[in-house]
Amino acid sequence: MKTSLRRIGNSQGVILPKPLLSQLDLGTEVELTIEQDAIVLRKPRGRVRKGWSEAGKRLADRSEHRLIWPEFPNRSDAKLKW
Repeated sequence: MKTSLRRIGNSQGVILPKPLLSQLDLGTEVELTIEQDAIVLRKPRGRVRKGWSEAGKRLADRSEHRLIWPEFPNRSDAKLKW
């Protein structure tokens, strides 16, 4: 299938025909990559930060939210007036 690039603001886009999209069931979000000389659209493999919110809540519940690294003061901090 051949289609054309269309101007969308300062970018360019491609209109994907509904029959093509219905075969893939991509939903509303896609993963976009370049492979060799092709632009590839895929279903997202998963959220990048999936589970981070729950993990943060577990840490807070266990009071494990302290700093792992100690604070590192700057040499001139003592001279600062607040």
